[in-house]
Amino acid sequence: METGSATNYQTFTEAQLKTSSYAGFGSRLVACIIDGFILAILTGTLFTFMVFFGIVSFSLADIGTAEDNPAAAFAIIGAVFSLFLIMIAGSWLYHSLLTSSEKQGTIGKQVMGIKVTDLNGNRLSFGRATGRYFSTIITGMIPLFIGYLLAAITEKKQALHDMIASTIVLNK
Repeated sequence: METGSATNYQTFTEAQLKTSSYAGFGSRLVACIIDGFILAILTGTLFTFMVFFGIVSFSLADIGTAEDNPAAAFAIIGAVFSLFLIMIAGSWLYHSLLTSSEKQGTIGKQVMGIKVTDLNGNRLSFGRATGRYFSTIITGMIPLFIGYLLAAITEKKQALHDMIASTIVLNK
């Protein structure tokens, strides 16, 4: 047994990073479009149920119209606000739970064969996936989609929210 010799052990994630390539802007865009369709279908279905049950409850309660009864206006505003909150929570949970899962990506990313990792190639925690999701708000606030277009020109193909959350998107 040798003593004093330094051996450079390479971890699995380091080896994986060397063999994986960064996902390009196009595949990330298509994954985003797929996820948008999925969330639109889910939101549309939820909206349909809310409208149906809202109409049924209005007719059963005989509240009347917004002109006749101010409570009807508040009920409509409350329903719209509730739908908005459910949409935000649903989108957050969809992205964060799937990104931090063993699949390491949303359904769109899975279809495109890409995954989200930390800078060392490891799976994200739910907290980091949540931070990545909410940092897309900052990315989206920059005019002309520049925050997203950074993924087309940076060395590691990172969009602004990837830089904020210290994540990368790799081809599987």
